[in-house]
Amino acid sequence: MTSRLLVRPLAAAALAAMLIAAPASTFPVAAWAATKAPVVKLKSLADLPTPPYPYDEKADAEADVAAALKRAKKAHKLTLIDFGGNWCGDCRVFAGVIEQPDVKAWVDKHYEVVTVNVGRYDKNMQIPARYGIDKLKGVPSFLVVDGKGKLVNDGAFFALTDARHMTPQSIVDWLAQWPAK
Repeated sequence: MTSRLLVRPLAAAALAAMLIAAPASTFPVAAWAATKAPVVKLKSLADLPTPPYPYDEKADAEADVAAALKRAKKAHKLTLIDFGGNWCGDCRVFAGVIEQPDVKAWVDKHYEVVTVNVGRYDKNMQIPARYGIDKLKGVPSFLVVDGKGKLVNDGAFFALTDARHMTPQSIVDWLAQWPAK
């Protein structure tokens, strides 16, 4: 009886030590757990350098998304599919925020980001439809997809369609909330 009472605490301690010592990549789900966002140095969008034009209008969006999903699965990251257009100020603001050096390193650690040009809602709409979204309610719109191709942010696709009125920190905080399902 005494030996059984000692085995359980020892086994629990051994398991805890193993989990602590193991790299996060050993347990892919840990890589997808909600994580603390970095503190963004940029305090106001007014201080954001001229935002980039992130959407390649000539890109093969199907191939780009497939490649991003494959890279994310291999690296145990989430895929962030960013739908928008270069005409969209909010899309450009988001792209500018995630390109800030203090944010980019964090985003690159947790996500494979792929941009998909939707034109004036008349291009590449089959991609969101594949995930059950028949119509985009604004851009930028985002799908967060796990390594099995499952949508992680179901119902929260359009939160940043007003990114130009948000703080850089709130944009990054939004990205930090996606736990594995």
